Amino acid sequence: MHEGLVGATGKVASWLELSAGALATNVATLRALSTETGGPRSLGAVLKGNAYGHGLAQALPLVHPLVDVLYFITPGDALAVRAHERALGLPARQVLVIGAVDAEEAVALAYSGIEAVLGDGTWPGLVAELRRAQVPHPLRVHVHVDTGLGREGFTPGQLAAGELDFLRDAADVIRVVGVLSHFANTEDVTEQQYAESQLDVFEAGLTALRARVPVQEPVQRHMAASAATLVLPRARYDAQRVGISLYGLWPSVETRLSARLVLGRVPELKPVLSWRCPSQVVKWLPAGSYVGYGCTYRCADATRVAVLPVGYFDGYPRLLSGKAHVLVNGRRCPVVGRVMMNHVIVDVTHATRDERPLVATLLGQDGDEHLHAETLATWAQTINYELLTRLGAHLKRVVAP
Repeated sequence: MHEGLVGATGKVASWLELSAGALATNVATLRALSTETGGPRSLGAVLKGNAYGHGLAQALPLVHPLVDVLYFITPGDALAVRAHERALGLPARQVLVIGAVDAEEAVALAYSGIEAVLGDGTWPGLVAELRRAQVPHPLRVHVHVDTGLGREGFTPGQLAAGELDFLRDAADVIRVVGVLSHFANTEDVTEQQYAESQLDVFEAGLTALRARVPVQEPVQRHMAASAATLVLPRARYDAQRVGISLYGLWPSVETRLSARLVLGRVPELKPVLSWRCPSQVVKWLPAGSYVGYGCTYRCADATRVAVLPVGYFDGYPRLLSGKAHVLVNGRRCPVVGRVMMNHVIVDVTHATRDERPLVATLLGQDGDEHLHAETLATWAQTINYELLTRLGAHLKRVVAP
């Protein structure tokens, strides 16, 4: 697999591999979990952030047949789904844009049968634009209730005070079909008191909304992202918006611990993404040689090093300097010296016997060894979300079984 891909490219570059099998396993695990406390429920895939760094173009065909709803931040990405469906003759999935939209985008979504989130005060102005455009069907919207994150949405008080009363006279162009919110603190804790209070606020908001404006029943309620889907059964409602767990990663150590406490087991999640890189140079350095900028590393003994053509430009954090390992021939090899913009140097003395080209695994499995995104994120003083979404969009992404 590795040698064939390197040979086929004809050039030195790192690449990302997406495991279709791992993704399917994760979907099955999450779907079974989401229906444990009653169902059926819709399972939705969050494809924001270039599908959490996995590559939207590569992830969409894998996810589309497996889930019920697709969630995007930008209208442009959502509209690409409809083009994908038309090209392949696929049935139209429910698609929801969870980010902000302007008037032109709202019209495009209405024409394409894509849903939007109503979460700010700009929407009264969009009504006139939707009418001018003579949209063939009302734009289907989900009202965002701010339950304590302090980001998008309307508080129950705002809803009760009539903030959305303009919708009473807008049924020809806007139809309320859903209500949503987002948790503030499910991942960082094992006790979910704040999340429970948010659920109470959410339900109060829905009551206030129903009392003031027309709502299509049964309204689709959704609040659970990955962590709540895994550890907060009350939050599962009618649909779940799973992101990081879809790609086989846990939202946090606390979520994994909570799953064991709440479910009595830890559901199996398989990482979908691996990151590999062929060597640019493999060579010996004499004892006493310095490596990299700043002369921060000095070889105590004669050392065989591999120069890898990958660096912080590609999304390999500079904070991994002198901390991280890569895998070569199933063995851990330390990063020596500083991570550079386009290069990383690793000590491969004990992983290879000669200076022939090799392939290093930066993220993923090689033999019995595995480098997890959580491990790299810890070394880089960040979280797995950031590590993945900062992987360069220019990197080649390939789908594997």
